[in-house]
Amino acid sequence: MASVIFENASRIYPGTTTPAVDKLNLTVADGEFLVLVGPSGCGKSTSLRMLAGLEEIDGGRILIGDRDVTNVAPKDRDIAMVFQSYALYPHMTVAENMGFALKIAGVDKAERDKRVREAAKLLDLELYLERKPKALSGGQRQRVAMGRAIVREPQVFLMDEPLSNLDAKLRVATRTQIAALQRRLGITTVYVTHDQVEAMTMGDRVAVLKDGLLQQVDTPRNLYDKPANAFVAGFIGSPAMNLLTAPVSGGKAHLGDLDIDVPASAGSSVIVGIRPEGWVASATGFHVLVEVVEELGSDAFVYGKPADTNVQFANASDEGAQVIVRWDPKNPPKPGETVTVVNVANAVHLFDATTGARIN
Repeated sequence: MASVIFENASRIYPGTTTPAVDKLNLTVADGEFLVLVGPSGCGKSTSLRMLAGLEEIDGGRILIGDRDVTNVAPKDRDIAMVFQSYALYPHMTVAENMGFALKIAGVDKAERDKRVREAAKLLDLELYLERKPKALSGGQRQRVAMGRAIVREPQVFLMDEPLSNLDAKLRVATRTQIAALQRRLGITTVYVTHDQVEAMTMGDRVAVLKDGLLQQVDTPRNLYDKPANAFVAGFIGSPAMNLLTAPVSGGKAHLGDLDIDVPASAGSSVIVGIRPEGWVASATGFHVLVEVVEELGSDAFVYGKPADTNVQFANASDEGAQVIVRWDPKNPPKPGETVTVVNVANAVHLFDATTGARIN
Protein backbone atom coordinates (compact mmCIF):
# COMPACT_ATOMS: atom_id res chain seq x y z
CA MET A 1 0.00 0.00 0.00
CA ALA A 2 1.06 3.58 -0.51
CA SER A 3 0.05 7.21 -0.46
CA VAL A 4 -0.67 9.15 -3.67
CA ILE A 5 0.55 12.71 -4.23
CA PHE A 6 -0.32 15.13 -7.03
CA GLU A 7 2.19 18.02 -7.09
CA ASN A 8 1.08 20.88 -9.35
CA ALA A 9 -0.08 18.24 -11.83
CA SER A 10 -1.52 19.72 -15.03
CA ARG A 11 -2.93 18.41 -18.28
CA ILE A 12 -3.57 20.51 -21.37
CA TYR A 13 -5.12 18.65 -24.30
CA PRO A 14 -3.70 19.40 -27.77
CA GLY A 15 -5.58 22.17 -29.54
CA THR A 16 -6.80 23.77 -26.31
CA THR A 17 -5.41 26.56 -24.14
CA THR A 18 -7.38 25.94 -20.95
CA PRO A 19 -5.98 23.11 -18.81
CA ALA A 20 -8.29 20.14 -18.27
CA VAL A 21 -6.51 19.80 -14.92
CA ASP A 22 -4.77 22.92 -13.61
CA LYS A 23 -1.94 22.59 -11.05
CA LEU A 24 -3.63 19.95 -8.94
CA ASN A 25 -2.15 19.60 -5.46
CA LEU A 26 -3.68 16.69 -3.60
CA THR A 27 -2.45 14.05 -1.17
CA VAL A 28 -4.24 10.74 -0.63
CA ALA A 29 -3.11 9.06 2.58
CA ASP A 30 -2.04 5.41 2.75
CA GLY A 31 -5.21 3.30 2.98
CA GLU A 32 -7.56 6.25 2.41
CA PHE A 33 -10.69 6.17 0.24
CA LEU A 34 -10.72 9.50 -1.61
CA VAL A 35 -13.51 10.48 -3.99
CA LEU A 36 -13.07 12.95 -6.86
CA VAL A 37 -16.40 14.58 -7.67
CA GLY A 38 -17.64 17.39 -9.86
CA PRO A 39 -19.81 18.16 -12.90
CA SER A 40 -19.05 16.83 -16.38
CA GLY A 41 -15.83 18.28 -17.78
CA CYS A 42 -14.41 19.29 -14.39
CA GLY A 43 -11.24 17.18 -14.81
CA LYS A 44 -11.94 14.34 -12.39
CA SER A 45 -11.56 11.47 -14.89
CA THR A 46 -8.53 13.18 -16.45
CA SER A 47 -6.92 13.34 -12.99
CA LEU A 48 -7.53 9.63 -12.50
CA ARG A 49 -6.14 8.80 -15.93
CA MET A 50 -3.05 10.89 -15.19
CA LEU A 51 -2.51 8.83 -12.06
CA ALA A 52 -3.01 5.63 -14.07
CA GLY A 53 -0.52 6.75 -16.72
CA LEU A 54 -3.18 6.85 -19.44
CA GLU A 55 -2.82 10.62 -19.88
CA GLU A 56 0.40 12.58 -20.24
CA ILE A 57 1.28 15.17 -17.61
CA ASP A 58 2.15 18.60 -18.99
CA GLY A 59 3.37 20.01 -15.69
CA GLY A 60 4.12 18.93 -12.14
CA ARG A 61 4.48 15.31 -11.05
CA ILE A 62 2.69 12.37 -9.44
CA LEU A 63 4.07 10.12 -6.70
CA ILE A 64 2.86 6.72 -5.51
CA GLY A 65 4.48 6.15 -2.16
CA ASP A 66 8.00 7.59 -2.42
CA ARG A 67 8.26 6.82 -6.14
CA ASP A 68 7.85 9.46 -8.83
CA VAL A 69 5.68 7.73 -11.46
CA THR A 70 5.22 10.73 -13.76
CA ASN A 71 7.06 9.02 -16.61
CA VAL A 72 6.50 5.39 -15.56
CA ALA A 73 4.49 3.11 -17.87
CA PRO A 74 0.98 2.21 -16.62
CA LYS A 75 1.85 -1.48 -16.20
CA ASP A 76 4.72 -0.59 -13.88
CA ARG A 77 2.78 1.69 -11.53
CA ASP A 78 1.36 -1.10 -9.33
CA ILE A 79 -2.22 0.11 -9.69
CA ALA A 80 -5.44 -1.67 -10.62
CA MET A 81 -8.31 0.10 -12.35
CA VAL A 82 -12.05 -0.58 -12.38
CA PHE A 83 -13.80 1.09 -15.30
CA GLN A 84 -17.36 2.23 -15.98
CA SER A 85 -17.62 -0.57 -18.55
CA TYR A 86 -16.84 -3.92 -16.97
CA ALA A 87 -14.47 -4.89 -19.83
CA LEU A 88 -14.84 -8.62 -19.16
CA TYR A 89 -13.76 -11.22 -21.71
CA PRO A 90 -17.05 -12.85 -22.85
CA HIS A 91 -15.43 -16.20 -23.76
CA MET A 92 -13.80 -16.63 -20.34
CA THR A 93 -15.37 -17.82 -17.09
CA VAL A 94 -15.53 -15.59 -14.02
CA ALA A 95 -12.48 -17.34 -12.57
CA GLU A 96 -10.53 -16.91 -15.82
CA ASN A 97 -11.48 -13.24 -16.05
CA MET A 98 -10.39 -12.59 -12.48
CA GLY A 99 -7.11 -14.43 -12.85
CA PHE A 100 -6.16 -13.32 -16.38
CA ALA A 101 -3.86 -10.47 -15.36
CA LEU A 102 -2.02 -12.83 -13.00
CA LYS A 103 -1.63 -15.38 -15.80
CA ILE A 104 -0.11 -12.74 -18.08
CA ALA A 105 2.22 -11.72 -15.24
CA GLY A 106 3.49 -15.30 -14.97
CA VAL A 107 1.97 -16.15 -11.59
CA ASP A 108 1.79 -19.93 -11.20
CA LYS A 109 -1.60 -21.64 -11.39
CA ALA A 110 -1.81 -22.66 -7.72
CA GLU A 111 -1.19 -19.11 -6.51
CA ARG A 112 -3.58 -17.77 -9.15
CA ASP A 113 -6.38 -20.10 -8.06
CA LYS A 114 -5.78 -19.24 -4.40
CA ARG A 115 -6.07 -15.50 -4.99
CA VAL A 116 -9.15 -15.90 -7.20
CA ARG A 117 -10.89 -18.04 -4.56
CA GLU A 118 -10.07 -15.52 -1.82
CA ALA A 119 -11.39 -12.61 -3.89
CA ALA A 120 -14.50 -14.58 -4.87
CA LYS A 121 -15.22 -15.25 -1.20
CA LEU A 122 -14.87 -11.54 -0.38
CA LEU A 123 -17.24 -10.61 -3.20
CA ASP A 124 -19.75 -13.43 -2.75
CA LEU A 125 -18.91 -14.85 -6.19
CA GLU A 126 -17.93 -18.39 -5.19
CA LEU A 127 -21.01 -19.92 -6.82
CA TYR A 128 -20.36 -18.11 -10.14
CA LEU A 129 -16.70 -18.91 -10.83
CA GLU A 130 -17.50 -21.25 -13.74
CA ARG A 131 -20.10 -19.01 -15.35
CA LYS A 132 -19.52 -16.75 -18.35
CA PRO A 133 -20.24 -12.99 -18.04
CA LYS A 134 -23.41 -13.25 -20.15
CA ALA A 135 -24.96 -15.40 -17.41
CA LEU A 136 -24.42 -12.72 -14.75
CA SER A 137 -26.42 -9.68 -13.70
CA GLY A 138 -24.96 -6.18 -13.98
CA GLY A 139 -24.10 -6.10 -10.28
CA GLN A 140 -22.38 -9.48 -10.47
CA ARG A 141 -20.33 -8.38 -13.49
CA GLN A 142 -19.23 -5.30 -11.60
CA ARG A 143 -18.11 -7.50 -8.70
CA VAL A 144 -16.10 -9.63 -11.15
CA ALA A 145 -14.38 -6.47 -12.37
CA MET A 146 -13.65 -5.62 -8.72
CA GLY A 147 -12.30 -9.12 -8.17
CA ARG A 148 -9.98 -8.80 -11.14
CA ALA A 149 -8.48 -5.72 -9.48
CA ILE A 150 -8.29 -7.28 -6.01
CA VAL A 151 -6.37 -10.41 -7.05
CA ARG A 152 -3.52 -8.25 -8.35
CA GLU A 153 -2.93 -6.95 -4.78
CA PRO A 154 -1.99 -3.48 -6.05
CA GLN A 155 -0.78 -0.52 -4.03
CA VAL A 156 -3.64 1.65 -5.32
CA PHE A 157 -7.17 1.03 -6.62
CA LEU A 158 -8.50 3.45 -9.25
CA MET A 159 -12.25 3.44 -9.92
CA ASP A 160 -13.81 5.47 -12.74
CA GLU A 161 -17.59 5.75 -12.21
CA PRO A 162 -17.90 1.98 -11.71
CA LEU A 163 -21.57 2.10 -10.67
CA SER A 164 -23.02 4.32 -13.41
CA ASN A 165 -24.30 1.34 -15.45
CA LEU A 166 -26.33 -0.08 -12.56
CA ASP A 167 -29.96 0.70 -11.73
CA ALA A 168 -30.66 3.00 -8.78
CA LYS A 169 -31.43 0.32 -6.17
CA LEU A 170 -28.45 -1.84 -7.09
CA ARG A 171 -26.19 1.23 -7.17
CA VAL A 172 -27.06 2.00 -3.53
CA ALA A 173 -26.38 -1.59 -2.45
CA THR A 174 -23.13 -1.88 -4.40
CA ARG A 175 -21.65 1.40 -3.17
CA THR A 176 -21.98 0.24 0.45
CA GLN A 177 -20.33 -3.07 -0.51
CA ILE A 178 -17.41 -1.29 -2.20
CA ALA A 179 -16.89 1.07 0.75
CA ALA A 180 -17.00 -1.81 3.24
CA LEU A 181 -14.66 -3.92 1.09
CA GLN A 182 -12.12 -1.11 0.78
CA ARG A 183 -12.05 -0.68 4.54
CA ARG A 184 -11.45 -4.41 5.00
CA LEU A 185 -8.63 -4.48 2.45
CA GLY A 186 -7.12 -1.15 3.52
CA ILE A 187 -5.89 -0.39 -0.02
CA THR A 188 -5.51 3.26 -1.02
CA THR A 189 -8.41 4.05 -3.36
CA VAL A 190 -9.15 6.98 -5.68
CA TYR A 191 -12.76 6.89 -6.87
CA VAL A 192 -14.32 9.15 -9.52
CA THR A 193 -18.03 9.93 -9.68
CA HIS A 194 -20.34 12.75 -10.80
CA ASP A 195 -22.90 11.68 -8.17
CA GLN A 196 -22.37 13.76 -5.05
CA VAL A 197 -24.57 11.46 -2.94
CA GLU A 198 -22.25 8.59 -3.90
CA ALA A 199 -19.26 10.74 -3.00
CA MET A 200 -20.64 11.72 0.40
CA THR A 201 -21.61 8.20 1.42
CA MET A 202 -18.42 6.42 0.31
CA GLY A 203 -15.38 8.65 0.79
CA ASP A 204 -13.18 9.19 3.83
CA ARG A 205 -12.57 12.53 2.14
CA VAL A 206 -14.07 14.13 -0.95
CA ALA A 207 -12.25 16.40 -3.43
CA VAL A 208 -14.54 18.74 -5.39
CA LEU A 209 -13.31 19.93 -8.81
CA LYS A 210 -14.63 22.55 -11.20
CA ASP A 211 -13.11 23.57 -14.54
CA GLY A 212 -9.91 21.68 -13.77
CA LEU A 213 -9.37 23.42 -10.43
CA LEU A 214 -9.58 21.84 -6.98
CA GLN A 215 -12.25 23.74 -5.04
CA GLN A 216 -12.10 21.96 -1.68
CA VAL A 217 -11.03 18.65 -0.19
CA ASP A 218 -12.39 17.60 3.18
CA THR A 219 -14.50 15.05 5.01
CA PRO A 220 -18.10 14.72 3.82
CA ARG A 221 -19.37 16.35 7.02
CA ASN A 222 -17.05 19.35 6.76
CA LEU A 223 -17.92 19.83 3.07
CA TYR A 224 -21.58 19.93 4.04
CA ASP A 225 -21.18 22.15 7.10
CA LYS A 226 -18.42 24.49 5.89
CA PRO A 227 -18.32 24.70 2.07
CA ALA A 228 -15.36 26.84 0.94
CA ASN A 229 -17.32 28.67 -1.73
CA ALA A 230 -20.74 29.01 -3.33
CA PHE A 231 -19.99 26.35 -5.95
CA VAL A 232 -19.21 23.67 -3.36
CA ALA A 233 -22.19 24.79 -1.31
CA GLY A 234 -24.53 24.34 -4.26
CA PHE A 235 -22.98 21.10 -5.49
CA ILE A 236 -22.77 19.20 -2.20
CA GLY A 237 -26.06 18.18 -0.64
CA SER A 238 -29.31 16.72 -1.94
CA PRO A 239 -31.60 18.57 -2.35
CA ALA A 240 -29.21 21.40 -3.11
CA MET A 241 -28.53 24.41 -0.89
CA ASN A 242 -30.54 27.54 -1.67
CA LEU A 243 -28.17 30.26 -2.93
CA LEU A 244 -29.79 33.68 -3.09
CA THR A 245 -28.27 37.09 -3.79
CA ALA A 246 -29.62 39.68 -1.37
CA PRO A 247 -28.97 43.43 -0.96
CA VAL A 248 -27.04 44.57 2.11
CA SER A 249 -27.69 47.69 4.19
CA GLY A 250 -27.24 48.55 7.84
CA GLY A 251 -25.11 45.45 8.42
CA LYS A 252 -27.89 43.11 7.31
CA ALA A 253 -28.79 41.16 4.17
CA HIS A 254 -32.46 41.43 3.26
CA LEU A 255 -34.48 38.48 2.00
CA GLY A 256 -37.93 40.02 1.81
CA ASP A 257 -38.82 40.80 5.42
CA LEU A 258 -36.07 38.49 6.70
CA ASP A 259 -32.96 40.34 7.90
CA ILE A 260 -29.70 38.42 8.30
CA ASP A 261 -26.60 39.76 10.06
CA VAL A 262 -23.56 40.05 7.78
CA PRO A 263 -19.93 41.00 8.53
CA ALA A 264 -18.85 44.61 8.10
CA SER A 265 -16.62 43.47 5.22
CA ALA A 266 -19.63 42.46 3.10
CA GLY A 267 -20.30 44.63 0.04
CA SER A 268 -23.58 46.02 -1.24
CA SER A 269 -24.88 42.50 -1.83
CA VAL A 270 -24.09 39.01 -0.60
CA ILE A 271 -24.92 35.41 -1.47
CA VAL A 272 -27.00 33.85 1.28
CA GLY A 273 -26.89 30.05 1.45
CA ILE A 274 -29.52 28.11 3.41
CA ARG A 275 -30.14 24.38 3.05
CA PRO A 276 -33.72 23.10 2.64
CA GLU A 277 -33.76 21.88 6.26
CA GLY A 278 -32.54 25.31 7.42
CA TRP A 279 -35.94 26.95 6.91
CA VAL A 280 -38.91 26.99 9.29
CA ALA A 281 -42.41 28.38 8.74
CA SER A 282 -43.06 31.80 10.28
CA ALA A 283 -45.59 34.65 10.29
CA THR A 284 -43.07 37.08 8.79
CA GLY A 285 -39.86 36.57 6.82
CA PHE A 286 -38.93 35.35 3.35
CA HIS A 287 -41.83 34.64 1.01
CA VAL A 288 -41.85 31.69 -1.40
CA LEU A 289 -44.43 31.13 -4.13
CA VAL A 290 -45.05 27.37 -4.16
CA GLU A 291 -44.78 25.67 -7.56
CA VAL A 292 -44.37 21.98 -6.71
CA VAL A 293 -44.63 19.91 -3.53
CA GLU A 294 -42.63 16.68 -3.48
CA GLU A 295 -44.13 14.26 -0.93
CA LEU A 296 -41.79 11.42 0.03
CA GLY A 297 -43.64 9.89 2.96
CA SER A 298 -41.24 10.71 5.79
CA ASP A 299 -40.37 14.05 4.19
CA ALA A 300 -41.87 16.73 2.00
CA PHE A 301 -40.03 19.35 -0.05
CA VAL A 302 -41.54 22.57 -1.31
CA TYR A 303 -40.14 23.94 -4.58
CA GLY A 304 -40.91 27.52 -5.57
CA LYS A 305 -39.77 31.00 -6.55
CA PRO A 306 -38.95 34.02 -4.38
CA ALA A 307 -42.04 36.19 -4.01
CA ASP A 308 -39.87 39.11 -2.84
CA THR A 309 -38.57 41.37 -5.62
CA ASN A 310 -35.30 42.21 -3.81
CA VAL A 311 -34.06 38.60 -4.04
CA GLN A 312 -32.41 36.84 -6.99
CA PHE A 313 -30.84 33.44 -7.48
CA ALA A 314 -27.05 33.57 -7.15
CA ASN A 315 -26.64 31.98 -10.57
CA ALA A 316 -28.79 34.24 -12.72
CA SER A 317 -28.25 32.02 -15.79
CA ASP A 318 -29.84 29.00 -14.09
CA GLU A 319 -33.37 29.18 -15.48
CA GLY A 320 -34.44 26.07 -13.58
CA ALA A 321 -33.37 27.38 -10.17
CA GLN A 322 -35.91 27.00 -7.39
CA VAL A 323 -36.13 27.73 -3.70
CA ILE A 324 -36.33 24.43 -1.81
CA VAL A 325 -37.84 24.16 1.67
CA ARG A 326 -38.12 21.00 3.75
CA TRP A 327 -41.67 20.88 5.12
CA ASP A 328 -43.80 18.95 7.59
CA PRO A 329 -44.98 15.97 5.48
CA LYS A 330 -48.29 15.85 7.38
CA ASN A 331 -49.27 19.40 6.43
CA PRO A 332 -47.71 20.47 3.09
CA PRO A 333 -48.86 23.63 1.28
CA LYS A 334 -50.57 23.58 -2.11
CA PRO A 335 -49.05 24.74 -5.40
CA GLY A 336 -49.96 28.38 -5.98
CA GLU A 337 -49.86 29.29 -2.28
CA THR A 338 -47.26 31.64 -0.82
CA VAL A 339 -45.44 30.41 2.29
CA THR A 340 -43.33 32.49 4.68
CA VAL A 341 -40.16 31.10 6.22
CA VAL A 342 -37.21 32.17 8.36
CA ASN A 343 -33.85 30.53 8.90
CA VAL A 344 -33.18 28.38 11.95
CA ALA A 345 -30.18 29.21 14.16
CA ASN A 346 -26.73 28.60 12.60
CA ALA A 347 -28.26 27.63 9.23
CA VAL A 348 -26.93 30.60 7.24
CA HIS A 349 -23.85 30.45 4.98
CA LEU A 350 -22.58 33.71 3.50
CA PHE A 351 -20.52 34.04 0.32
CA ASP A 352 -18.96 36.96 -1.52
CA ALA A 353 -21.32 38.03 -4.31
CA THR A 354 -18.39 38.59 -6.72
CA THR A 355 -15.92 35.77 -6.00
CA GLY A 356 -18.23 33.24 -4.38
CA ALA A 357 -15.72 32.72 -1.52
CA ARG A 358 -17.03 31.99 1.96
CA ILE A 359 -17.14 35.03 4.25
CA ASN A 360 -18.44 33.54 7.50
